[in-house]
Amino acid sequence: MMSRTKGPYPPVILLVFILAEIGLHKWLPIARIIPEPWHWVGAGLIALGIAIVVGPVSAFSRAETTIKPFQDSSALVSAGMYRFTRNPMYLGMLCVLIGVAVLTGSLSPFVGPVLFVPVLNARVIRHEEVMLEEAFGNEYRDFKSSVRRWI
Repeated sequence: MMSRTKGPYPPVILLVFILAEIGLHKWLPIARIIPEPWHWVGAGLIALGIAIVVGPVSAFSRAETTIKPFQDSSALVSAGMYRFTRNPMYLGMLCVLIGVAVLTGSLSPFVGPVLFVPVLNARVIRHEEVMLEEAFGNEYRDFKSSVRRWI
């Protein structure tokens, strides 16, 4: 399998964004927009995000293909959550970021989820889509035209 590193792996990007959200909450909270106890909804969103990631990870394992974004895939996974979104793992990560922002309760951490989508699109998804189109041709183009990128 050939590796084509284009940028940091998505879990690293997620970690950087989580740390940035926590930093923004600590040093630049702006305003408290989610009062206690409602901020605990964020914990549920984090759990939901993690749960969303687990299914697709299992699907990749069953298909015996790599989960690493910049490596050549040996199979196109299009079942399960992939019937609704081409990027369920990234959607789960976005839920985690929204959950962290809600959990903090302050306004500034919400910049994280807003910036995460374009960063992931530019640094990861765009490259993945080119590689998948090269590897799977019309099969991937058909999948791409019938399933949305996010939701």
